[in-house]
Amino acid sequence: MVPTMLAAQAEGRRSFDVEAETAGEALRALPVADLLFNERGELNRHLNVYVDGTDLRERGGLDGPLASAREIRVVAMVSGG
Repeated sequence: MVPTMLAAQAEGRRSFDVEAETAGEALRALPVADLLFNERGELNRHLNVYVDGTDLRERGGLDGPLASAREIRVVAMVSGG
């Protein structure tokens, strides 16, 4: 599931079904992948990713296996000053 602000770039869709071995593969398969990653291929620092409710960093990062994961949720961090 992607944030609403990114859904506009995916014809309004927020959810996608993908088959992938890792979270990185799944995220790169999304039609908004170019907005999720920077020019070095790293996840945008203003995004948090959760796999079945667990922070991606606790699951081995982008290369961590998905196994039987059911949902990957991308959350845009909100900041202000």
